[in-house]
Amino acid sequence: MNGLKEKTIICPVCKNTRPAHEALHGELIQPVIVKIIKQSTPGWDGSEPICFSCLNSLRADHLQELIHTQKGKISDLEKEVTETLRKQELLSSDLNAAFDKELSFGSRLADKVAAFGGSWKFIILFSGIIILWISANSIAYFSKSFDPYPFILLNLVLSCIAALQAPVIMMSQNRQEAKDRMRSENDFKTNLKAELEVRILHQKMDELLTHHWNSLMNIQKMQIEMMEKIMDAGNKQG
Repeated sequence: MNGLKEKTIICPVCKNTRPAHEALHGELIQPVIVKIIKQSTPGWDGSEPICFSCLNSLRADHLQELIHTQKGKISDLEKEVTETLRKQELLSSDLNAAFDKELSFGSRLADKVAAFGGSWKFIILFSGIIILWISANSIAYFSKSFDPYPFILLNLVLSCIAALQAPVIMMSQNRQEAKDRMRSENDFKTNLKAELEVRILHQKMDELLTHHWNSLMNIQKMQIEMMEKIMDAGNKQG
């Protein structure tokens, strides 16, 4: 087995030598792709095998043209999807890891502050500090207190914390919106690629069924001709 040389073909589109198992016979290619191949390669007779790399590239070109025809224009996201079909690359990725890798120290700190400020731990801790503050100044009301009623210093501290906490929370929300936007774009690209892949599979199945049906019809025609010859021979002998 190791001494047998693998059969190769020369793709008429790219003119490169490919293993035979990496090519598709011309009769099994979709008619719309056959039309594109004949336009770009006039010398192709329709039966020579085409390598998968060229087929993927031609299918991507056809899908781009199809999207352009249906929508009037093709976006950068749609171009990216068709390019992944052309190169047979994966489209899905870990967005959280990619997004978190680009965060700066300040962004990470803002996220941690926002996460802590929106937790029950912060509410309980801050409520306890306020209660202790008011209690300490209320008990020492008739003596020397550092913040007597109406607790002006406490109001100043609360105002400063609120003034600092609000922009930090907004920074975190803006990054979350950016992450959600990236996620929605990735979902759109994944769904579009799945739709295009399903469309290609439907075309392939239809063409395979048509080819199989034609083969069965040819076999049936041959059988009928053979039966007619046998009956003619029998009649001549009779």
